[in-house]
Amino acid sequence: MMTFEKIKRTGPVLFSEYENGSALKKAISIGRNEILAELKESGLKGRGGAGFPTSTKWMLTAAAKADRKFVICNADEGEPGTFKDRVLLTEYPELVLEGMIIAGYVIGAKEGIIYLRSEYSYMLEFLESKIEYMRKYGFFGKNILGEQGFDFEIKIRLGSGAYECGEETALIESLEGYRGEPRNRPPFPVNTGYLGYPTVVNNVETLASVPHIITKGGEWYKKFGTDKSTGSKLFSVSGDCKYPGVYELQWGITLRELLKIVGAENTKAVQVGGASGVCLNESQFDKKISYEETATGGSIMIFDKSRSMLEVLKNFMEFFVEESCGQCTPCRIGNVKLLEGVNMIEKNDYTLEYIDKLKELGETMKIASKCGLGQTSPNPFISILDNFKDEIFSKN
Repeated sequence: MMTFEKIKRTGPVLFSEYENGSALKKAISIGRNEILAELKESGLKGRGGAGFPTSTKWMLTAAAKADRKFVICNADEGEPGTFKDRVLLTEYPELVLEGMIIAGYVIGAKEGIIYLRSEYSYMLEFLESKIEYMRKYGFFGKNILGEQGFDFEIKIRLGSGAYECGEETALIESLEGYRGEPRNRPPFPVNTGYLGYPTVVNNVETLASVPHIITKGGEWYKKFGTDKSTGSKLFSVSGDCKYPGVYELQWGITLRELLKIVGAENTKAVQVGGASGVCLNESQFDKKISYEETATGGSIMIFDKSRSMLEVLKNFMEFFVEESCGQCTPCRIGNVKLLEGVNMIEKNDYTLEYIDKLKELGETMKIASKCGLGQTSPNPFISILDNFKDEIFSKN
């Protein structure tokens, strides 16, 4: 059964007024080069967390020589505490679909795939109905909107619930019927992606931003946010606050300002970026949320002063031990050792010297792990032990 969200605060970009189809019509009229120019001017970066410039990814894929190309929408929203893509898929699916069509037009792809996380399988019929609705208006099929040779279709494929498949190459492996493990890079998906063909993989929120940029311009878009983090961001806010939900706010807002908006009181800690993000204490709440200062894929998890930060950390590390694909040694073994360290602290059976060694291990994991899971899973271990050491080590 479909569920619809209560969006707590609309913003200036994604939730602003928009006429379905207007961006696609304009895109065809201005052409591929102008679309890329507008995206470059906007400064739009990937909203899944990596922050790679969208115009660069599309330009590289467009330049690749191949008989087939693909556009993949990464809707495998598996980061704990993140649910903003679910809002876009249920409340604004046309924006996401139109963004995919425009991407197909720019790079020369005729095929698009939505990789939908298995927990969102209830959306499948709804999204397929939206595709068929848009088809009636000429947005799918052959010679879209009368543009000769512009053909595009979208299929929806369900994942199998693996956190690892949020990483783009693991997602591609899964789509091809293999175990969802990250690939060695290079080659990159822009050259060698799905089935070996050039492929653009973009997050739901990234694709939903494109139609607004095309209709209103890159100059308009970069008026919002900061110089290096342009536009707005969707935040999935959960935890100890009066008004949890999805908020569209401009990049550059401070944590303290956000906490006030969502009605958070007596706050001890904020986990920025989901389980793989960093945990900040009250002295750090004036940090700005931006790519250049405190980056996030969208999750804001709030903990008040009744919470045990050691329990919070243990929960995160148990998650990473469970979700590691096990392909590379730093992640497979490293997360287990970090969890063992948490258990040692819980039993008051540790030395500070050994905990420091585990922090060093975490820094090594960030460098040596093959993909984003192992590269980011030490973040909560290091940040919570550093920022809440007086609480956690009070027994020693």
